[in-house]
Amino acid sequence: MNRQRFITGLLLWFSLLPVGQAVQWNELSADQQKILKPFADRWSELPPERQERLQRGAERWQTLTPEQKQQAKERFKHWAKLPPEQKQRLRERFDEYRKLPPEERHKVRERFRWFQNLPAEKRKELREKWRNMSPEERQQWRERRQQWRRLTPEQRRKILQRYRNRRR
Repeated sequence: MNRQRFITGLLLWFSLLPVGQAVQWNELSADQQKILKPFADRWSELPPERQERLQRGAERWQTLTPEQKQQAKERFKHWAKLPPEQKQRLRERFDEYRKLPPEERHKVRERFRWFQNLPAEKRKELREKWRNMSPEERQQWRERRQQWRRLTPEQRRKILQRYRNRRR
C-alpha cells in the first residue's frame, strides 16, 4: 500500500513539473497556419518544444521584409543542398557559438559584419589564405590574435607604427 501511494505521489509530482505547453493547430493564427502548413498533418505529434520553436519562427517570418524572406529562402535552399556531414559540423559550430558568453557572441557578430563588408575580392583572398593554412598555422594565428587582443591600445599603436616604419 505504501509503495502504491509513493508511486502515485511520484506521478503526481512529475505531472506538476513544467513542460513545454503543446500548441494546438487551431490556436495558431491563419498566417501562422499558412507558414507552417508543411507540418499540419503531424503537428499534434511534434514535441511541445518543437511546436513552440516553429511558432516563434512563424512569428519572426511575418516580421521580415520581402527581401529578407527571399534571402532566407535562398539560404534554406543552400542548406538543403549541403551534405549531411557539413550540416552536422555547422550545427556543432552553432552549438559552440550559443555556449559563448554574450560579449563573445557580440565580438563574433562584429567580426562577421566586418568580413561581410569587405569587398568580395578581399573576402575571397582571405578565405583562400585560411584554406591554405595547415592546422598548425591556423593555431598559431589564433594564438597571435589572442596575444594582440591582450595588448593595450597604446601597445598596439606602437607595434603598428614599427611595422609601418619597416615597410618604408
